[in-house]
Amino acid sequence: MTSLRVGRHRLPLWALVLTVVAVAVPAIATSRAHGAATGCTVTYTTNEWAGGFTAQIRVTNLGAALNGWRLEWAYGGDQQITSAWNAQVTQSGSAATAVNAAHNAVLAAGGSVDFGLQGTWRTADPAPTAFALNGAPCGGTATPTPTPTPTPTATAPAECAGAGATICTDFEDQTGTVPSGAWQTTAPDCQGTGKVSVDTSVAYSGTRSLRVDGGAGYCNHVFAASTRDLSSVGPVVYVRMRVRHTTALPTDHVTFVSMPDASQGGKALRVGGQNGALQWNRESDDATLPEQSPAGVALSTPLATGRWLCLRYQIDTTAQSMRTWVDDQEIAGLRVDGVPTQNVDGQWLARRTLSRPTGLRLGWESYGTGDDTLWFDDVALGSSPIGC
Repeated sequence: MTSLRVGRHRLPLWALVLTVVAVAVPAIATSRAHGAATGCTVTYTTNEWAGGFTAQIRVTNLGAALNGWRLEWAYGGDQQITSAWNAQVTQSGSAATAVNAAHNAVLAAGGSVDFGLQGTWRTADPAPTAFALNGAPCGGTATPTPTPTPTPTATAPAECAGAGATICTDFEDQTGTVPSGAWQTTAPDCQGTGKVSVDTSVAYSGTRSLRVDGGAGYCNHVFAASTRDLSSVGPVVYVRMRVRHTTALPTDHVTFVSMPDASQGGKALRVGGQNGALQWNRESDDATLPEQSPAGVALSTPLATGRWLCLRYQIDTTAQSMRTWVDDQEIAGLRVDGVPTQNVDGQWLARRTLSRPTGLRLGWESYGTGDDTLWFDDVALGSSPIGC
């Protein structure tokens, strides 16, 4: 097989620097875009390392309700935004603009919206101190006091090394062709023709990845399971991985990530597909997220083939809350926030027991038709957010 080397910069979340800027608005001004009086506060929180950063931004609307919002600010350093989630973010010179996504366009009076971005810098990364919401200045200034960047640890991969991640691997420690050490081959329910192996010809980073040859047919299950006990990770469990599919998700139900769940007596929370789109499935009652109606499926997304995707998700063990991103775009149909959403989470919220993942398995489960060859790389799991 032709060797694939994907030369990309990875987001190192070691050496975090926490910077919080709160900008308050004392005055009311007129919205340029929608003609409504508005004011706002903005909290800009960064995780910084040498040459890069992520920022989580919360905007609170102090004026009248907005149907469509735009936040503008300017950078004082040489920051360059490279990606964003939960908003459409553009940059021209030092000026940056974030525009609402379709699912968060309505910003109620007194309501807040959160979005995030990732970027690079070379000489300076001061947090912005002035913002405008729909053309109305938020006003105020704040000067952040950055925490010194600690020296990174020598473990790999860099984006989760030193950040306290419970699982942090790019499979470079695997020396044979069969998963060993921290990863073990398993078929928790039943086994078919599928197999898992360590591949040295396809990798997102380094020279190794985990390859899964997933077979079709009912109860054709095979996984590489992490030996780490995740029972104490939390209260929010954050997971990030690179995954590369050969075949599009089929109409029938399949799974490629499985997490044993103490709240289900060890049965699994499962990430996979059905009706050609990404979905969550709860093994104990077969609840799906989103619901498998045409409208529900349309709120999820198919998965691209032939390239590496960044899959991220978070599971709150103290509340009915789950979120999922693909390539830093949040999937609206895969969000649980405790408030019922038509065609999305009716089945999921029918059960009030909170999820408590205890393990992580990467592989393939088929329950009918549907086979695939897929790869996993740069897998990270911990109690803190891990970016792409």
